[in-house]
Amino acid sequence: MATKVDVFSGFLGAGKTTLIKKLIADGYNGAKLVLIENEFGQIGIDGGFLAESGIEITEMNSGCICCSLVGDFGTALKEVIDTYSPDRILIEPSGVGKLSDVVAAVKNVEGTEICGTVTVIDASKCRIYLKNFREFYENQIKYAGTIILSRTSDIKQEKLDQAIELIRQINDHSQIITTPWDQLSGMQIRKAIEEPLTAADMAQALAEAEEHEHEHHHHHDDDDNHECCHHHDHDDDHECCHHHDHDEDHECCHHHDHDEEEHEHNHEHGEECTCGCHDHDHEHHHHHADEVFDSIGYETSRTFSKEAIKDILGRLDDSVTYGTILRSKGIVAGSDGKWIHFDYVPGEVEVREGPADVTGKICVIGSSVNKEKVKELFGV
Repeated sequence: MATKVDVFSGFLGAGKTTLIKKLIADGYNGAKLVLIENEFGQIGIDGGFLAESGIEITEMNSGCICCSLVGDFGTALKEVIDTYSPDRILIEPSGVGKLSDVVAAVKNVEGTEICGTVTVIDASKCRIYLKNFREFYENQIKYAGTIILSRTSDIKQEKLDQAIELIRQINDHSQIITTPWDQLSGMQIRKAIEEPLTAADMAQALAEAEEHEHEHHHHHDDDDNHECCHHHDHDDDHECCHHHDHDEDHECCHHHDHDEEEHEHNHEHGEECTCGCHDHDHEHHHHHADEVFDSIGYETSRTFSKEAIKDILGRLDDSVTYGTILRSKGIVAGSDGKWIHFDYVPGEVEVREGPADVTGKICVIGSSVNKEKVKELFGV
């Protein structure tokens, strides 16, 4: 009997771990679960966030699940099945991973059955991230069986409608959950994940998506709005990374996935390669996450106060000094003897108490990151 697998995709800071915690608590109803975490970078954080959940957690921190790691991933998946005999495996790929790569990698492992492919999208940042990191963001939307919007209670209806419209331009077949999560039970969400469409409908939709993928040119200059990642001003149409008061045509984030001079994807293709870059007869450009994003991970025995962590995270909005920071998370010892868990995405900071870890861990992900300045900021 095949082991069921659910894949929880989503861009950096969208809320994947929060969703998984909700489903573990109120969705899987005592099923024997194993979570496979695929962090981008060398420091695993989310396993610590989920330590109190009572499930087995396996972390892969050596890179994104794609053609370069498919052998390692297949081995890890088989070991999980042999060791734990779980009822279900939950896979949380890196926020900068491509969902199509993960799905292909799972399908290559005998004895598995994909039940759900989920993409979590922060409704407040959909437009900005789609514009600035389209290659990764669009892939996660296109190959999702169910799309779950987060932070829908925090934005205006107009902006929510805009996010849905953008998603539907890329994926017009999958169910989109728009209701705030606190109004839904885990079982309601699980049912939506497991029964999004009939298998025939999904197969047809994915085939059409793959057929037309090469027709999309991902460099969009038609939007004159001033958009970036770090700061949301009073006007919903004025969305910016770092407070630019001058040029209205200024586009931010310092990196666009598809520049005029695109990076050509060249590597050796083995029989197990699932990157998809040889799926078409035409020349296909395919970026790896480590060509676009930087990941910095530190271990530290230093203690912090909550106020100090909040101040540090607030400073990450300064892209001139630190680069474009898209995500930071960590578990560190508190100066009061308790442990501090923190999350950062542009414009939002969460600092809370949580379980201790074996040592303090800090992870920062972004584009064109000044690693030395970030290290100096955290004092590690």
